Amino acid sequence: MSGDLTKIDAFDMKILSVVQLDAGLSQRDLAEKVGLSQNACWRRLQRLQSLGLIRGSHTDIDLQALGLDLTVFVMIRTRHHSKEWSDGFRTHVSRLPEVIDFYRIGGDWDYLIKVVTKGMSGYDAFYQKLITNFDLATVTGFFSMEAIINNRPVDIVRLR
Repeated sequence: MSGDLTKIDAFDMKILSVVQLDAGLSQRDLAEKVGLSQNACWRRLQRLQSLGLIRGSHTDIDLQALGLDLTVFVMIRTRHHSKEWSDGFRTHVSRLPEVIDFYRIGGDWDYLIKVVTKGMSGYDAFYQKLITNFDLATVTGFFSMEAIINNRPVDIVRLR
């Protein structure tokens, strides 16, 4: 991916910006929005995918409408920092269906997990699964009351 990134031009950036907002656009609509022919747009889209800049498409689902009404940011501090422990913990957390984001972070905490679940009892069930067979120094949850900005598309043109 590294060498070909120097060949990303304004049309490519426009394509990335548009598909980030709506990956469900038809090829014709995408080409129209970025100012290219349908064929040229398709070739660029294929190239961006082959470079790994586009890694699939996603649909935004209203989780609250499905009863997943609680979002918790779980902060974890551990006494263990070996690769073996970390690999095992990653595997364990990755298997928990409530986890929608999982980060290893720097600073006072070691991990940040974003969880969605059905209410407090759902979070408690998640918590019990999380701590099973893992020695965690500290686990604390921060409960979201309102998502002010959520899944905001990145302004790649201005940030590049």
